[in-house]
Amino acid sequence: MQATDWLHEIVPTLLAEPLRRAQRVRTTDDSMTSQQLTCVCLATVAAVVCGSRASAAPTAEERRTLEQDPAKILGSDTCMKCHGNAFEVWKGTPHYATFRTLHRDPRAKEIAHNMGLRSIKRGGICTDCHYTSQVAQAGQHRAIEGISCESCHGAAKDWIAVHRDYGGLQVRQETETAEHKRWRREQSIAAGMNNPTNLYLIARNCYDCHTVPNEKLVNIGGHQAGSLDFELVAWSQGAVRHNFLRTHGQANAVSETERLRVMYVVGVLTDIEYALRATATATQRGKFAVVNANRVANMRQKLIEIQALVKDDLLLEAIEASYATGLKLDNKAALLEAAERVGAAAYRFAESRDGTKLEAIDAFLPGPEAYRYGRNRKD
Repeated sequence: MQATDWLHEIVPTLLAEPLRRAQRVRTTDDSMTSQQLTCVCLATVAAVVCGSRASAAPTAEERRTLEQDPAKILGSDTCMKCHGNAFEVWKGTPHYATFRTLHRDPRAKEIAHNMGLRSIKRGGICTDCHYTSQVAQAGQHRAIEGISCESCHGAAKDWIAVHRDYGGLQVRQETETAEHKRWRREQSIAAGMNNPTNLYLIARNCYDCHTVPNEKLVNIGGHQAGSLDFELVAWSQGAVRHNFLRTHGQANAVSETERLRVMYVVGVLTDIEYALRATATATQRGKFAVVNANRVANMRQKLIEIQALVKDDLLLEAIEASYATGLKLDNKAALLEAAERVGAAAYRFAESRDGTKLEAIDAFLPGPEAYRYGRNRKD
């Protein structure tokens, strides 16, 4: 069996399924264009991918290195000064607790041993996802807390000043002008902040870790190949939820339905992007490659279902990009290019869609009973 056919053995129906789905969509929607029908059959043919990627844009690996630079990590105490309620919520989450518990966990110790690590809290393999690291006086990196504010929003040194500037010494957040708020947001993002007004900027940080993009860690270390049940709405609206901004710190409500719709779609797009990235880096037909190839297959079929309901040009771009090349070994460049295009579509979707035209996907949205750790929440 050639390398180009390896996925067929793992997911025998993968190539046929988009054809069946396309036929069902055409049957129920005669207005579907030939281009839309073609895009769901691209598992066997190359697609002409819409959109382009900025040549100067950093790769995911480069971006994460910059955003988590220990030399620019200030620590959660810096955020607590203005976001006290969010800080208290964080202290009740597994993200916070991992600093005290992970290095004692027998399974974590076993994985560290398999990877040849002497310490879980030292070295990049474990600390990259399970801790927040800072540069110590001796110049070495040290874990200072668990998965914290800057793990998700980016190392704050370069953007904290503009983030705190509401337009003058006497201006409070409640009285900040819309124009200044827009400027502050743009400048913060330009300086490296993952601002939650664009859901993709946050989603990609979730998937940086929840997909475990490290083949050796999975195949040799024995680490699970990502959180296979990870879904952005359910996991963000449960225990880690800290939506105090809209009420100026008075309530921690679930996001409004329109935002949840955008969040759900962005989650699917980001899932595809990161599974493509992982598949691109796979070097052998082990667990890492199999799980991520299956993840691409499942999520892009979910995206086809969404597109059949909402008919969005950006989703069409993402579908075409995700089918533009084969899920096979030794295909890194093409798969990474596909991932970049899906990610670009996800960013633009999060930036430009407000959810008001996505009501057709409401049946896909998980309810409160599915929110991760939601039953342990105290609001």
